[in-house]
Amino acid sequence: MRRLLSVLTIVALLSIGGCASLATHKTPHAASLLPAEFIPAPPDYADTTMWITEENDSTDTGADVFYIVSTWELDWNTSDGRTCHYADVWNTTHRQHMDIEIRKVANYMADGNNFYSPFYRHASFETWVTRNEDTIARRCELAMADVKHAFDAFQSRRDRNRPFIIAGFSQGGKAVVELLKYMDDDAYSHLAAAYVLGYKVTPADTLATSHIRAAQGETDTGVTVCYNTVKDVKYIQPVISAPCVMCINPVNWRTDATPAILHDTITVTVSPAHHVLVVKNYAADEYKPAMNFINVGDIHGCEPWLYSDCLRRNIAARTRAWHDKSK
Repeated sequence: MRRLLSVLTIVALLSIGGCASLATHKTPHAASLLPAEFIPAPPDYADTTMWITEENDSTDTGADVFYIVSTWELDWNTSDGRTCHYADVWNTTHRQHMDIEIRKVANYMADGNNFYSPFYRHASFETWVTRNEDTIARRCELAMADVKHAFDAFQSRRDRNRPFIIAGFSQGGKAVVELLKYMDDDAYSHLAAAYVLGYKVTPADTLATSHIRAAQGETDTGVTVCYNTVKDVKYIQPVISAPCVMCINPVNWRTDATPAILHDTITVTVSPAHHVLVVKNYAADEYKPAMNFINVGDIHGCEPWLYSDCLRRNIAARTRAWHDKSK
């Protein structure tokens, strides 16, 4: 229990500083898997318990924002000894953990917009610590099924003539990439922008859909904004940020190596060779290393927070640009 609380505290700090009924649902697994893994009950997105929402667009000039939260849960065990590699959306504590990040993001993404963020059965922190792409992809299938169902519910409840934004951090950023492949052309035509914060867009991703187009400036629409932040390119974490085919600087909205100054002292520069942001003059002490995996020079936990003012302004700018083009 002490280990659980300790690591959860680390994960919460990296995110905040700046990284069904109660009945169970059992999914059959191979007999050789002992003890069997436990799969939590799926979310019901008709239930308001499954959402954090804010509706702040009183002038019909904003966008509908769909935000996908990052990783908050560790592996955990049921009372009968089965291991679970997923968040349980019906567990109040798990929802409270996700709520922390979602509400802080809503402080800037919901400004003048209608904001919707679902709880979902995200894959556990240990899933990513394996650094095994096959394990990550397999476990994220369940998480992504929830995100797709939530996105469908989001689309069904909003005025589909309005622009929308999709955004996510870390595992949520991976979900954004997958949603771009999943959405149909009509939905895509109303996309102001997609924000992949702290995750990669691979060459294979761009070949899978025409909906993934790298942002080239501050106001282009229907584009994907992608970045990952490191103190030095030697700290690139492959399962999170490589190989990546795009990166844009959220401070000056350049894709070349033109540096930008953030908060008067921090220099932020794109590495065109590695498609990451390199920051200088920034200690990032608020992002504590977790399991020797993240925030060890990569400062992964900073992505939604360090650039929050830039993102607030940019969401508004791309939304205005979408409205102007649609007139």
